Amino acid sequence: MNDINYCVGNENISNRPLVPFSEEACGFAAALSAALMGNAEARNYPDVMSFAFWCRKANLLDRRNKWEARGEKRLGRGLVFHIAPSNVPINFAFSFLFSLLAGNANLVRIPSRDFPQVALVCRGINKVLEEYPAIRERTAMVRYAADNAVTEQLSRTADARVIWGGDATVAAIRGCAVKPRCIDLVFADRYSFCVLDGASVEAAEEGKLKKLAEAFYNDTYLMDQNACSSPQIIFWRNASEAAKERFWQAVFAYAKPKYGLQAASCVDKYTKLCQDAADLPQLARGSRIENLAYRAELKALPGDITGLRGTCGYFYEYNLKDYRELLPVLTEKFQTATYFGIDPEELRDFVLREQVRGIDRIVPVGKALDIDAVWDGYDVIGMLSRIVEVR
Repeated sequence: MNDINYCVGNENISNRPLVPFSEEACGFAAALSAALMGNAEARNYPDVMSFAFWCRKANLLDRRNKWEARGEKRLGRGLVFHIAPSNVPINFAFSFLFSLLAGNANLVRIPSRDFPQVALVCRGINKVLEEYPAIRERTAMVRYAADNAVTEQLSRTADARVIWGGDATVAAIRGCAVKPRCIDLVFADRYSFCVLDGASVEAAEEGKLKKLAEAFYNDTYLMDQNACSSPQIIFWRNASEAAKERFWQAVFAYAKPKYGLQAASCVDKYTKLCQDAADLPQLARGSRIENLAYRAELKALPGDITGLRGTCGYFYEYNLKDYRELLPVLTEKFQTATYFGIDPEELRDFVLREQVRGIDRIVPVGKALDIDAVWDGYDVIGMLSRIVEVR
């Protein structure tokens, strides 16, 4: 197909499955980890380093031992077609890796935007593939302009598809014709929030507060709040105004020398605050620290809070007295809850007891973007492999 640019591999891709956590796949992943860890340029990108850290040899051996303890005999499904998100640079690499470890050949549509992380990881993959012919013949990474005809053509070859994107993108791709037994693993638009205990913020020593601010920055500003797992709203428990002010001043102090705030983002945030003041009756007040951190404080929750989305440092806040206040708004759209100063088991017990349809992850502040092989509530490696049963 002339419309496709192959960044890794070519159109002659094998669809023969491997066993999950095969020697070939684990060896390749560990070698890629070492190559990226040793790359001075890669160290400039925390997301690339997170990916390299995940696929290091020690982690893979631990994951393989846990997998083998399940006692199941499995093979990959065959060829998996991945449509990576356009706004998060490194997700394509995790998607590829999890499917590879499940035993699959992989055809990955990488982001069309020229993220330096994408180019860096693709160069690393190409280099390491020279030593792993069994993985090389099962790997291709492509880039092409948005074109449903090309997507449909590639979809027809797939035994499974991993689809990342907004709801409209997912709907369009799911409309493509596929093999009868092709399965879709869909990572659609989700919504995430943060729970902070004000008393814990107020009592935190300066060093701990600085680490909290750094962790919050990594969850939010690093991706301009574009990731589905980045919190859009902060729910405060036991919070005084002093606690809130202390937190936001710490975030501001950490972000100011690091965050490259664009003029257009300043205009967008100010415009959004004006729109909220006009259109959001639940808004109690809005404030900002210079142009870096905007706070839209709510006196009540609207019926659908998933429309409350910020960008580049625009956050909603609400004083939460009891988790049950969230029951009217929690839907399957909710993905990640980050926390500081609260008992995460209490929050999980609430989710289970109240049979909440959303909230798949409850992780400390700073771990929102830490993608893993269980994501959006899916066991990705399990779903991308098939059981070979004997009775």
